[in-house]
Amino acid sequence: MTEDIAASLAWWKAVGVDYDFNDDATVWLSEDSSNTGQNSERPAKGQPTQQTEAVEKPPEEIDLFDGKPPQNLEEFREFWMSAPGLDPIGPRGRIPPRGSANPKLMVIVLDPEVGDSNSLLSGPLGRLLANIFAAINLSEEQTYVASALTRHTPMADTEAAAKAGMAKVLAHHVNLVAPERQIVFGANISPLLLHDVTNPSTHLRENNQKPSSRSPLVTEGLDAMM
Repeated sequence: MTEDIAASLAWWKAVGVDYDFNDDATVWLSEDSSNTGQNSERPAKGQPTQQTEAVEKPPEEIDLFDGKPPQNLEEFREFWMSAPGLDPIGPRGRIPPRGSANPKLMVIVLDPEVGDSNSLLSGPLGRLLANIFAAINLSEEQTYVASALTRHTPMADTEAAAKAGMAKVLAHHVNLVAPERQIVFGANISPLLLHDVTNPSTHLRENNQKPSSRSPLVTEGLDAMM
C-alpha cells in the first residue's frame, strides 16, 4: 500500500501537479490570528462585500457651480474670473476666454501661456494659432478660444483637476458656447474631456454643439507644435 501511494504521488508530480489547490478564498491576512489559514465567513452568494461596494461606488462629482450654473457666456465669464475653488491661488490673475457664442470653431487649450495677463494666448502660441486660423480660412470673429484651467499651470495634474470639478466646468462652458466644431490642443487634457479618465479618446463626451453633437478633435499642444 505504501508503495502504491508513493507511486501515485510520483506520477502526479511527474505530470506537474505537485500542489494542492482549492477554489475557496483564504484570508491569509486575517486580523484574527487564530483564524490564519482558515476561510473567513463569506457573505451569501451574490452579496458584495463592503470592500467591493467601496470600489464600485463612484465618487461624488464636485459642483463648483454650487447648484447655480451660469446661464450665458457673460455669466460664465464672471464666474470664471471670480468664483472660488477654480484654482488654489484665487481670482487674481485669471485669464478669461475670448469670443462669442455659436462660433464655427471653438479652440480649447489646457492653460494660458506664459506671459498672458489680460488676453488668452497673447504670445507666440497665440500667433501660431492665428496662423492656423488663417490657413483654414477662419477669422477671429468666427472662433472662440478657451482654456480648461484658469491660469498657466506647468505640469498640471489634469486627473486631479477633473475630480475637483473642472471637467464639469469645461463641459458646461462648451455647452454655452455651442460651437459647430471643436479642436482641443494638449495631449494631457483628456481627463478633463472624458466621462471616465480610464476611457480611450474615442469615448470623449459629445457636447451640445450646433448643428449636431460631435466629439472634439484632440491633438498635440501648441507648444509641441512650436
